[in-house]
Amino acid sequence: MNYRNIALISALFSTSALAASGNTHPQGPNDNCLTYDCRQMLEIKESIQRGDQTYAPAWKNLLQKANQALEHKPWSVTDKKLLPASGNKHDYYSFGPYWWPNPDTKDHLPYIRKDGQINPSSKTDDTDSKRLVQFSDDVRALSLAAFYSADARYAQKAEIMLDTWFLNKQTKMNPDLSYAQAIPGVVNGRGIGIIDTRVLIDVADSIVLLQHAGFLSDKEVQGYKNWYSAYAAWLLTSANGQEEGNWYNNHGAWYDAQVTAFSLFSGDVKQARRQIDIFKNRHLAAQVNVKGELPAELERTRSFHYTNFALAAYARMGRYGEITGDDVWNYELDGRTMKKAFSFVSQQTGKPASDWPYQEIKYIPEEATGPLLAAARVWKEDDFSKNAAVLMKANDTDINILTPGSVLVK
Repeated sequence: MNYRNIALISALFSTSALAASGNTHPQGPNDNCLTYDCRQMLEIKESIQRGDQTYAPAWKNLLQKANQALEHKPWSVTDKKLLPASGNKHDYYSFGPYWWPNPDTKDHLPYIRKDGQINPSSKTDDTDSKRLVQFSDDVRALSLAAFYSADARYAQKAEIMLDTWFLNKQTKMNPDLSYAQAIPGVVNGRGIGIIDTRVLIDVADSIVLLQHAGFLSDKEVQGYKNWYSAYAAWLLTSANGQEEGNWYNNHGAWYDAQVTAFSLFSGDVKQARRQIDIFKNRHLAAQVNVKGELPAELERTRSFHYTNFALAAYARMGRYGEITGDDVWNYELDGRTMKKAFSFVSQQTGKPASDWPYQEIKYIPEEATGPLLAAARVWKEDDFSKNAAVLMKANDTDINILTPGSVLVK
């Protein structure tokens, strides 16, 4: 393949190019941005090149992750030790993380649920959930390092990993999730497992960055788009997908984010707009009350974590509305808005865990960093900006600082 310098991204997303197209944000098919705000990323890149220390800790952290990824072998679903009920190693397979062996039965079946307590056996190489996260994290780090450093080594490694996961006939993953988050002794797979593939949004963003830099051939990119298109179709038509789309909590929001992102990436803007409408009128309106609280998340044992986890999906939907010309950020129905939800979390900034009046077995205030960076980017209000700055200072290695538009909360 003939590789072009990754600095071409700078030209594609330059302020002058955007001004010429009449866009105030990088939008739509003209620039092929997905979740990332590439215009703002260009500004960050220029700051890094000037030696601006604002981004130095996050940049150092990103480079460390990218350098580690260079040493990793390509990830594949075919490497798992256990097989799903289909017997096909190309089918993604995972256990429900909060399900544990039953202490009251001889064979420990059926498993029982312990909310918020992760069973370590659900995160081993026996199944695919850990491997999927490792794949996504590596590709994300490699593509971002390539973007910010113009070092072709990172892009070339990412290309190998992408081909192994999606295209190579011997190692590729089938584009469905029929066997995700199985519960031993109960069910072979559940719609709720679809949330596992939210990390594939980051992978699609990575493909976009690498494509614009000339590191991926048209044939490769079309292969990835075909895979994502097939997976989006499965999400929309399968029983598991329809089940997940009906969830009233963060699962429903992350389902919307996946369908919207994958549709945009594969070129189905009509479906993306349809899903944005569903999010606004069905999930957002049902999940956020007039105070900005997310009741379904506040009843969890990790209420602060899951509130921010849901807001990460909301932020992505707001970004996709920018791309399609739909102002999701400021949508209001019966006094329910995204802004109130972000403000609800913002008000907790700088306060101790004891001031959070809901159950939280592992309070991590920095989990609000990504959501508040997104809020500050969009609404540009003092409270959001001030509180985002507080969290950035406390969590200055957070890679969210380098990926405006995209919010990652694990």
